[in-house]
Amino acid sequence: MTQYAVGDIQGCLDPLLQLLERLNFDPSRDQLISVGDLINRGPKSLETLRFCYQLGDAFKMVLGNHDLHLLAISHGIRQPTNKDSLDDILAAPDADILLGWLQQQPLLLTIDDYQFVHAGIPPMWDLQQAQSLASEVTAVLQSDRSGEYFEAMYGNQPAFWDHNLEGPTRWRVITNYLTRMRFCSADGELELETKDRDQAPPPFKPWFSHTNRLTSKNKIVFGHWASLQGRDCGNNLFALDTGYVWGGSLRIMRLGDNQYFHQQAVPS
Repeated sequence: MTQYAVGDIQGCLDPLLQLLERLNFDPSRDQLISVGDLINRGPKSLETLRFCYQLGDAFKMVLGNHDLHLLAISHGIRQPTNKDSLDDILAAPDADILLGWLQQQPLLLTIDDYQFVHAGIPPMWDLQQAQSLASEVTAVLQSDRSGEYFEAMYGNQPAFWDHNLEGPTRWRVITNYLTRMRFCSADGELELETKDRDQAPPPFKPWFSHTNRLTSKNKIVFGHWASLQGRDCGNNLFALDTGYVWGGSLRIMRLGDNQYFHQQAVPS
């Protein structure tokens, strides 16, 4: 079996299919692993969701912030914005099946010696703690408290991790680290407004740049940060969001040899 990891698809199904065809991807023998944000912004969110669902065991993923936003809308917690491209999913005859499947997906996934997460792991968490906290949120999403989770999911506060946090506030902070983080301080204070890698005000740095980061020896595959443009972020770090939906490329990485493959966006 050959395993491939793909960056943020965001409803751009055509380049994904083109890349998979080039790679001779066969779901009977290969596996595709997504770092989240399957949907939103692109033109084929419903078709992308259906394609990934229909791959069955040949597909694995972690949830991204756009995936969670869709689920919050489907629960009646949020209204779509004028930037969202989710109406087709919400109106689809198979919406309940697709959304139910999506809500079962984890926030952190371990495959062999790779860790898959949408945004990243903050510097003060080791891998065991990150896995445990991600599992907390996954369990809530799969429980009858999921509505309570979505009602409290939006917001930037608190910006610090505290193990004494409880309930929806605790779930929100964990979710922000794993699905929204770009910049934080060495002790984990979040700065969630800035996107440009070179623009964060001190003491904030890219989450992976802190020298005290406890997961520096773990292989972390992540998406979310299109403005990184897939640049080298350091040892054991694999940035897969190369911003196809914004005119960049779609990136797939073959696990094992870490080789990248790209499908460039066609100028409109």
